Parts: sequence; C-alpha cells; structure tokens
Amino acid sequence: MKALKPLLISGAEVLPLIEGGKGISVSNGQSSGAWALAGGVGTFSGVNADSYDENGKPIPQTYKGKTRRDRHEELLDYAIKGGIAQARIAHDCMGGNGRLHMNVLWEMGGAERVLHGVLEGAKGLIHGVTCGAGMPYRIAEICAQYGIHYYPIVSSARAFRALWKRAYHKFHDLLGGVVYEDPWLAGGHNGLSNVEDPTKPQPPYDRVRELRNTMRDECGLAETPIIMAGGVWNLKEWEDWLGNPELGPVAFQFGTRPLLTQESPISDAWKKRLVTLKKGDVFLNRFSPTGFYSSAVNNDFIQELRARSERQVAYSAQKVGEHEWPFAVGARGRQVFLTAADKLRAEEWVKQGFTETLRTPDTTLIFVTREKANEILKDQIDCMGCLSSCAFSNWAQNEEGTTGRKADPRSFCIQKTLQEISHSDKFEDQLMFAGHNAYRFRDDPFYSNGFVPTVKQLVERLVTGD
Repeated sequence: MKALKPLLISGAEVLPLIEGGKGISVSNGQSSGAWALAGGVGTFSGVNADSYDENGKPIPQTYKGKTRRDRHEELLDYAIKGGIAQARIAHDCMGGNGRLHMNVLWEMGGAERVLHGVLEGAKGLIHGVTCGAGMPYRIAEICAQYGIHYYPIVSSARAFRALWKRAYHKFHDLLGGVVYEDPWLAGGHNGLSNVEDPTKPQPPYDRVRELRNTMRDECGLAETPIIMAGGVWNLKEWEDWLGNPELGPVAFQFGTRPLLTQESPISDAWKKRLVTLKKGDVFLNRFSPTGFYSSAVNNDFIQELRARSERQVAYSAQKVGEHEWPFAVGARGRQVFLTAADKLRAEEWVKQGFTETLRTPDTTLIFVTREKANEILKDQIDCMGCLSSCAFSNWAQNEEGTTGRKADPRSFCIQKTLQEISHSDKFEDQLMFAGHNAYRFRDDPFYSNGFVPTVKQLVERLVTGD
C-alpha cells in the first residue's frame, strides 16, 4: 500500500485517520484522547456527554422539571458540563498533544447554547468541531468566535454549495475540512435525502469527486481536506484515493471499528454482540424522531418499530367512500371508519393482544399492547427537548414549544434509548447504531480469538492498510 502521509488538520500535521464522534457517550474523552495520542484526530461526542461526581462516577441524567422547558434547561446544563468534562479527560489522556475535535448534531436541542458553553468552558482544549444532522449554517460563525476549525458533515456537493453560499464563504480560513458521509453506508443518522433512492446506493468516488470539483472550482478550496466517512474499514480498499489529483487531500473517518477497542466506553456485552453480526444485520430505517434516515442493528428494538408501523390502518372520522365500516377506538369507544379489509386486519390484531390504538399525524391508527401504549405515552410526556424538533413528542425549539403536529407514536424517545444502551448491557431492546460494515468484525483475522485491541493497536493496524 502507498505510504500514509501526514495531513495538516486543525493546525497540526497528523495521520489522516479520524475517530468518528458517535452518539451519546459512545465516543468520549477516554477514547478520543487515546486516538489523538496515537497520532490521529480524536473526536468526542458532545451530545449529552457524561459528567462526573467527585468520585469519578457518571452523574445520572435525571429530570425534575415539571414542564418540557424546565427539563430542556436541565438537559442543556448536563450537556455543557459533560462536554467540558470529556474535553478535559481527552486533553489529559493525550498529554496535551495531538488534535481533538468535538462532534455535535445541529438538530440536537440547544445546539448553539451547548457549543458556546463547551467551547467557552474548555478553551484551548478543543481544536475543531464536526457538525452534521441538518444544515449547520451557523457552525462557522460560532467556531470563528473561538478561533477553532469547523468541519461540516455533508452527503453531497449540493449540500456543501448551499452552506458555502449562505455562510461558509465568510469564514473560509477556518474551514478545516469537509466530511463526506456516505448516506448508504454510514452508521447512525446519515444524509440520505429525498433526492436519493435508499435502495440504490451510489459509489462514493463519483460523489466525492463532484464535491471536490465544487470546492475547487466554485470555492477556491483545492487544498482543503475531504474526510471520507461511512464504509471505511481498511485503507487498502481506498488506496486509489491516496495522492489522487482528482480528489485532492483526503482523510478517513472511522466510526465502527473504534467501537471494538479497550478504550471504547460501550459495554462488554455490546462489544461481544458486534463480532456476531452478519452482512445485512444493519438496517437503514426512517424511524428516528429527527425525520432523518439512520442505520442501526436490526435487533428487537428495530423489529418492534417495524412491526408497530406494519400494524397500521388509515381511518376516517366520518363514513366516506370505502371507509364505511365502524370501529371503536380508545377507552371511550369513539367511532371511526375503516375499509372492510382494514377492519378485518384490525380485529385480528386485537385478538393477538394489540388492543390499544394510537393515532398518528397521518390520520392512521397503529395497534400496540397496553404495556407498549403506556410506555409510548409516558415517554412522550417525559420529553426534555433533546432535539430541536421531535416528531415523536411534537416538541420544537420555538416560542410555542411544539411542531404543530400530533405526536407520532410510530417513533421513539431517542434520548432515552441512547442513554440506556450506552450506560448498560441492554443492547437488544435499545437502539444500536452501527455502520453497514460492522459485520466485518466477524471475519477479520485481526479480531480472531476474541482479541480486542487498544486504540493504539488499531491505529497501527490501520496505518498498514488493514
């Protein structure tokens, strides 16, 4: 393989190997500090990161506020304190050397306040911010206030062009790189838009070449690195990208492989589950309350969501057309009208124990057990505004505090499940994000006989191309 050359990232020459910033407490100060110490760029997640008590134990994120706005304020306080704590841990782990980035979702609740709070409280410790899940126009201006680099996450040249024209051209000197996230292969939330067909993946090379052409010809960014994210397992498979004049400077982001390291904070049970995955076990879905597509392991959690949406019928409040068959819903037995075929299906679901009906924003009913209905309603009531706009609870970060639409019971509380999986060994009935190459843990000889590398060992392995 071609020699892997250092690249200037966030003001220092480092290996072009970047740790992906994964979810709630899945990429933290310990893992990112180790990655930076190994010569790459460490990235900790700034999404509701853990903070600690005087004994070093994570502080449980519990909420006492009686209103959503009160709980939202508590959540922001946790997030800011947690982000500062993780930056300090990473800085200590890497001995003050190397490059450290913070990853945030633009669509998370209070994103701007969290960024300001963490960057102010951890001045000098963070060298860059990666930001995706939305169109983060203001990330450039915020990072410029602290003199650090910003790295937007996009999935098309079209998206970057919009960001550049609206905001980034004013702060081009601090644009450290552009992360191209493959919308068909990346884990977690990805950038699959309505323009792309989720069933027809496109090769990343052509899309990244288009991105480079846009950056070079329209923005004067011929030497600004593009960071390839999603589907990167080893560099031998990407050797033709290294030193390629069509692509210019490139680096590679690894999200899935760092999960299986000694410094990774996920549970041992989760790590053991990773090495059992088979091809196709990661499922591209649109259940997320953000409205975005995301990729997660097709476990009991995802299967229940799929089944929940499949037990769904359209209804009418009045007898209209084929909707002429009465059906009683709710404790008061209020009457709605279904088609003949849907009434037969509904009656069969009730016989199977799915006795409770919940209305969706799309004038449909879903059928669930009483236990699941109670769980859904409780989670919606307990909402703490972890997103700027949530389909599940109908919270929105605006004066009204609502999206203006009915809460959608086909989705779920993402804050609750990601906190649970990252702080316990309950992985089967929680959302387990992963990239589509996670099945490769099973057959990669590097992980044979149950071997779990340190971050240093993994980075050394990646440098060889494997």
